[in-house]
Amino acid sequence: MNPLEQLSLADLRARRSAKWARYEPDVIPMWVAEMDVPLAEPILTALQEALTIGDTGYPGSWPMVDEFVAFAARHWGWQVEPSLVVPAASVISAYVEAFVEDVAPGEEVVITAPVYPPFTTYLRQAGRVVREAPLTDDLRLDLDALETALAAATAPADGSTERRKAGLLLCNPHNPGGTVHTREELTAVAGLANRYGVTVVSDEIHAPLVYSGAEFTPYLSVPGGETGIAVQSASKAFSLAAMPAAQMIVGTERAAWLGEFRKGAHGHPTYLGSIASTVAYRDGDAWLASLLVGLEANRDTLRAFVAERLPGVTVSRNAGTYLAWLDFGGTVAAGGRDLGGEPADVLLAEGRVALNQGTHFGGGGAGHARLNFATPPAVLAEGLERIASVVVAK
Repeated sequence: MNPLEQLSLADLRARRSAKWARYEPDVIPMWVAEMDVPLAEPILTALQEALTIGDTGYPGSWPMVDEFVAFAARHWGWQVEPSLVVPAASVISAYVEAFVEDVAPGEEVVITAPVYPPFTTYLRQAGRVVREAPLTDDLRLDLDALETALAAATAPADGSTERRKAGLLLCNPHNPGGTVHTREELTAVAGLANRYGVTVVSDEIHAPLVYSGAEFTPYLSVPGGETGIAVQSASKAFSLAAMPAAQMIVGTERAAWLGEFRKGAHGHPTYLGSIASTVAYRDGDAWLASLLVGLEANRDTLRAFVAERLPGVTVSRNAGTYLAWLDFGGTVAAGGRDLGGEPADVLLAEGRVALNQGTHFGGGGAGHARLNFATPPAVLAEGLERIASVVVAK
């Protein structure tokens, strides 16, 4: 059964998580990356059993790493050496810890914008300088722009002839818009990174959410990727944001680095997160397959609606993820009001539908908004009708 068809709007409005609690009850929330689904039955059963016996201590013997390794082999043909995997508190904490290890305060990390806002906020909070390498208009990697950014980030400081250390934080599949980077693109990225001596961390949290006609390629599996770091988690594919857990995987040429990294003080998954992730990787394939069918149908509904009912709006193709990127540059509000740089503000005020503000995603975000389509078809339809009631073509 499609998990997206199991909950009603009334069921969802009873939730107190961020997606459903932030706005007033008359708003259709289509913003933060929470899915409107029940827990997969195997995960629910495992958590209920743990709670029933009060098994809520520190992380224990759940084999999350081993089940991740098996999941990666089944789904992507990626053979991961378990000794190169470290459990992590979350994807965000893992990539921050990796760059804190490799990139000194005041040095730069390159991101490909527009991109997930915490790429910027958490790195800056850690004292690293963020430099943007813009994506193309269709949200693909721009290798020329990326090389320009890497060259600038590693350029020798005044009075020095040695290149500075820098990092590159990838998002694959990309958030927003769901671009799934190809093996050829990632191989080219690895070549540039190794040429400039840059540490690549690939955020692959959406890796299980790739649709028919596309294929996820792990960064560490491409030629040159052996020097990189990847971060994976079951949290987005199985809707487990309340129970953080992640895995940091390092390339084969980072074994010594990992040995030193393990000696430091780093975050660990929550115990319930390790239970949920282990069961998701081990027993969640059938549920995930049903979810993907439902998400792909919602994606197609969104694209058809935009084409037929929202002239002046363009929408991402979304080969993966449930986070679409809408460009409102060809529209105005129905009364003639300009949407300005934040169409989401007007949509909320006049249509009572909540999307993410585009400028939060960095360069290229003005005039755009992000829409979460991981919701029941009836809720998606209502949200889209509300958008259509607000905007018209210029």
